[in-house]
Amino acid sequence: MTIFSKIIKGDIPSYKIVENENFYAFLDIFPLVKGHVLVVPKTEVDKLFDLPESYLTAMLLFAKPIAQSIEKSFDCNRCGISVVGLEVPHAHMHLLPINSADDLNFTREKLKLDQDELIAIQQKIISNL
Repeated sequence: MTIFSKIIKGDIPSYKIVENENFYAFLDIFPLVKGHVLVVPKTEVDKLFDLPESYLTAMLLFAKPIAQSIEKSFDCNRCGISVVGLEVPHAHMHLLPINSADDLNFTREKLKLDQDELIAIQQKIISNL
């Protein structure tokens, strides 16, 4: 069972944004920028493109209102999307408020936010859904 499956199951706490029967979205606790959200299928599959086609389509549709909320919640040019998939063997996408391509540079040092900051970010995104 991956760490994401444990988060989805509730065994590990998370800052949930929204979920449905197929997907779970939550804050990255080591974000590149404030507002960094992970969108994860509840089906445990290592690589994104190993998901059934119907899941790929549904995943983007699930992510769309989250991306729109991120754009409303943070001073950014747009919500960027990235699929890296090297740290956790469970398909997922990253949604981040970005102003340049460098904001999607995953080799940069991650932010260290406290619980109050994460809760405030979570509430801001949820309030704009």
